[in-house]
Amino acid sequence: MSILYTYGFLSNGYENFFRKHGLTTQQYNALRILRDQYPKPVSTSFLREKMLDKMSDASRLVSRLGVKGLVKVSQNASDKRLVNIVISEEGRRIINEIDGNLHQLDALVQGITEEEAEKLVELLYKVRESLRNVNDRISSAEQVSA
Repeated sequence: MSILYTYGFLSNGYENFFRKHGLTTQQYNALRILRDQYPKPVSTSFLREKMLDKMSDASRLVSRLGVKGLVKVSQNASDKRLVNIVISEEGRRIINEIDGNLHQLDALVQGITEEEAEKLVELLYKVRESLRNVNDRISSAEQVSA
């Protein structure tokens, strides 16, 4: 429960930070992914796969970014069912501006030392690894008891 409680505080802090730039956390994440792929276009399925929030509606997210002029969307020439998404010049400008201010997010965890932050990252990595392997452990336990 403590992790979920802390997530709520962090999530609100991140949303407030990105709102100042006219974006949501998911929109920033999508722009970051698109910038890393630039100038190569990507599909909505690629974007969804790379997103931190796997439940996000990538098509709607891309549509909103397109309305803001932060991405360019075109039909895929080889498969008309797919679209090609590329970050626009304005999208690159805004994400570079945000990146220059990301240090402000450090204030959300003010009061922990660099050493404590490194330990926290290490522990959270272990939690994620445990979560990734939970199905294997459950299957093994079920086989042993059967």
